[in-house]
Amino acid sequence: MDDEESLRSVVAERLAEQGFTVVQAASGEAALEALDRFAFDVIVSDLRLPGVDGRRVIDAALTRYPGIVAIVVTGYGTVKDAVEVIKRGAADFIAKPFQFDELMHVLTSALEQRRLKTENAYLHQQLDERFGLGSMVGKSGPMRALFQLIETVAPTTATILITGETGTGKEMVARAIHQTGPRHRERFVAINVSAIPETLLDAELFGHARGAFTGAVAMRQGRLEQADKGTLFLDEVGTMPMALQMKLLRVLQEREFERIGESRTIRVDVRVVAATNADLLKMVKDGSFREDLYYRLNVISVQLTPLRERPEDIPLLVQRFLQKFSPAAAVVVSQDAMRRLMSFAWPGNVRQLENAIERAVALLAGRTQIDLTDLPPDIQAAAEPTAPSLDLPIDGVDLPALVLKIEKEMIDRALARTGNNKGAAARLLSLKRTTLVEKLKRM
Repeated sequence: MDDEESLRSVVAERLAEQGFTVVQAASGEAALEALDRFAFDVIVSDLRLPGVDGRRVIDAALTRYPGIVAIVVTGYGTVKDAVEVIKRGAADFIAKPFQFDELMHVLTSALEQRRLKTENAYLHQQLDERFGLGSMVGKSGPMRALFQLIETVAPTTATILITGETGTGKEMVARAIHQTGPRHRERFVAINVSAIPETLLDAELFGHARGAFTGAVAMRQGRLEQADKGTLFLDEVGTMPMALQMKLLRVLQEREFERIGESRTIRVDVRVVAATNADLLKMVKDGSFREDLYYRLNVISVQLTPLRERPEDIPLLVQRFLQKFSPAAAVVVSQDAMRRLMSFAWPGNVRQLENAIERAVALLAGRTQIDLTDLPPDIQAAAEPTAPSLDLPIDGVDLPALVLKIEKEMIDRALARTGNNKGAAARLLSLKRTTLVEKLKRM
């Protein structure tokens, strides 16, 4: 884009000789029309133009196509303007008059930078898609389903309830939801409800005014205010006292509350993610948890699978913990130790595995291999794993019937684990939903 026809046509011709497909624009208005019709890879634009100037065109191009490479052409006295445009996302600038080789050098460098950036992002995406999401890792069916669910619900504003045994990584899932969603630049505020005495929990959540009670020597923001525009994570929400359950319900419904000792209403824009290892529905029936709050929290349910049900994730988790606790040394785990890790029941789930690897690394004393004797005593004492096998009777076996029986059992388990959700069950079994439906019909 340049209003000097002679310069514009010569540059376009030379670029075409280098293999580029070139579209010319003599004005900002024409350039904007071209951008409406096509997603260009590169825009080379003069800044000073009559009417719509180059800055507005480049801003529009970068807004519509964040991956576009913008090269700014500047005349005398506009270098400062060019630097401002670069701060807003342009790749580089060249000053008039310029040699064509200079333009080619700037252009090819910018394209190479974009290629490397795109390739790096792609590799990270592939790793995440294959083995994990953020700081979580796993390749089992339940973990793949979890990653997909997180990516689906993270962009929404819906309240989420995460359930699962102790140590399954509920806070890690909450952080992944926050970091994957549109609030990732705002604060993630976590509070363990069970770790704070009931008398202090009210002030911790909602804050207090100065002099509201003995010891309140200054006004204090609660966790809700701290999380405004961001995410509030309520761990072990099932232990929340009944009086505070009502106040939390109001926040979820009205997005407002008052500090202790104040009558002024405070409005907040906060996404609430709650977690529990308790059976909240049973607590509702027992009368120890409000039914209306349960349904407000359980807009989207995320159920975490215990580690014992996904042993194929253990080697990946072990590698992650080795990188964490021994980043400088190339520590490996012996096959005997790995087999024992994969066969152990893990009542403490991922947290217990992490502690076991941290202990083993601490006991290495200069060695580079973790052996069975480096593992905690309870893991060493566990039953030794045996290779899976199927007996073949002397008189043979009805293989089609046996395969059908195993297939039916696995489908039943998948449907039970997902609450009869056929889509989620199909993902656990690495099947298409339509394939699972057809199998159910045949069965």
